[in-house]
Amino acid sequence: MRKVTPEQIAQKREEIINACEQLYRTMSFREITLKEIGNITSFSRPTIYNYFETKEEIFLALFQREYDRWNKDLTAILDGNGELTKAELSDKIAASLAGREQLLKLLSMNNYDMEANSRQELLTDFKKSYGRSMQLMRMLLEKFCPDMSMTDIQNFIYTFYPFMFGIYPYTAVTEKQKTAMKEAGISYAYQTVYELTYSCLVRLLGDPYPESRK
Repeated sequence: MRKVTPEQIAQKREEIINACEQLYRTMSFREITLKEIGNITSFSRPTIYNYFETKEEIFLALFQREYDRWNKDLTAILDGNGELTKAELSDKIAASLAGREQLLKLLSMNNYDMEANSRQELLTDFKKSYGRSMQLMRMLLEKFCPDMSMTDIQNFIYTFYPFMFGIYPYTAVTEKQKTAMKEAGISYAYQTVYELTYSCLVRLLGDPYPESRK
């Protein structure tokens, strides 16, 4: 029997993750099954179990990949700028998240179930990517906001990261939801990912003149 190399295993895992990502663009987490994933890959459902034990593990791997992609965006901000005002930094971070709808959508899910139904080693790998994003955010604040103390930076992270869980539900609003809001008599100002995120960031960073510097 021909031995499968680590590169081949990684390639097969990537194909499964790509299939999950494709389905997640038009389907909900609940609707996606291992059978659905198998239908758009070269694998049968039993074969998928050789690489992922649960659907949640596949989503966790997709989640990790989205954090890795965002980490590249944050690294580009860090390395590609000599200095930035707080408004400019807010602009760049907000723009980076505006291009990461899949990450924001995954953040809005029930992460407890995703993590609880994944093996420890896969969860640890995910946490490394998640933790790297926090490390990069600290580095951005230390470089571009030298007036912030370590306590200020920690408070920022523990406020902004929970805020990110709500970005997708507040910006990806369906026509059905809009109609329901109107029928309920609720006045709501719909914003884009960029607008909502930028507004939060300039307030957290304490820039008194965000619009004039943007």
